[in-house]
Amino acid sequence: MRAMPSFVVTEEDDDKTLAAALRQRLSLAWTRARAMCEQHKVTVDGKLAADPAIRVRVGQTIAVDHNAPRPLPKAVTIAKQRIVYEDSQLLVLNKPAGVSSVPYERGEINTAMDMVRDAWRAEGRNATEQPLYVVHRIDKDTSGLLMFAKTRPAEHELQQRFRHHDIRRRYLCVVHGYCLSRTIESYLIKDRGDGLRGSLAEWKVELGHGGRLALTHVEVLEHIGNLATVCAVQIETGKTHQIRIHLAESGHPIIGERVYIRDFTRRGQTVLPSPRLLLHAETLGFVHPQSEEDLMFQEDPPSDFTDAIARLRAQARKEHNQAVATAR
Repeated sequence: MRAMPSFVVTEEDDDKTLAAALRQRLSLAWTRARAMCEQHKVTVDGKLAADPAIRVRVGQTIAVDHNAPRPLPKAVTIAKQRIVYEDSQLLVLNKPAGVSSVPYERGEINTAMDMVRDAWRAEGRNATEQPLYVVHRIDKDTSGLLMFAKTRPAEHELQQRFRHHDIRRRYLCVVHGYCLSRTIESYLIKDRGDGLRGSLAEWKVELGHGGRLALTHVEVLEHIGNLATVCAVQIETGKTHQIRIHLAESGHPIIGERVYIRDFTRRGQTVLPSPRLLLHAETLGFVHPQSEEDLMFQEDPPSDFTDAIARLRAQARKEHNQAVATAR
């Protein structure tokens, strides 16, 4: 086992960068001195010092531990932080926007499943031996709580509860315009005639045409002037793109919508810009399939979501002030 070199900073080293002090006292190359810091091999007064550019002071003790573990890749660290809950039966993940729940195309990588396995590998677990079963999905562009089963019995039980609407879910979203609280009910079909999913016309429902019942409850949380509305949404059914379709068909598409925006633009409405779809799966509640414990998880929306709301509020205030000034 290699000895752990250490030294005390003298007046000669005072106010030097950590890398410079290491280079001088241990006769290292610049690249080696910086790499040792960045690889978490160096401590100052017992505390990790990963920044080679920090300044050292007289009397501080600098130590190098060649056996210290290297830092995990940033993506793996983030993956570990995103696991909200895990036991022998299931796992709950806080999925970021822009990540698919599962692979949709052959060879697709960097999915939510991959994030889980990256986190397991970081803990030294065999990530390929433990199966992950799909219980439900949330859209790639939606952030928030997503659940996987780890055993077949748990998968079966949880899927049954989703089918019987025994899972409690609440979403947050921001929509175009001045929306009102309501319950939206329709029968959804895969192609409404223009290649998009949508609701079956009422006369077709009356004639007994196909379609799958979808119920969406919309509660207004905040009106951002007439510009946008922050809503809480609960769904009794979990049909593909249900929330996005229902809100778009009501005349209030979710901000950041790229698919179900066609009717809105055809009417000449202004599409508000957003770097992401402003839809977030905030809560997930269910009875544990084995212990029967009642579990409830909640994750606040990420900063890109809240930052978008802040920009909309600022825009609404500006438009209001301009209108007041014009009225004068």
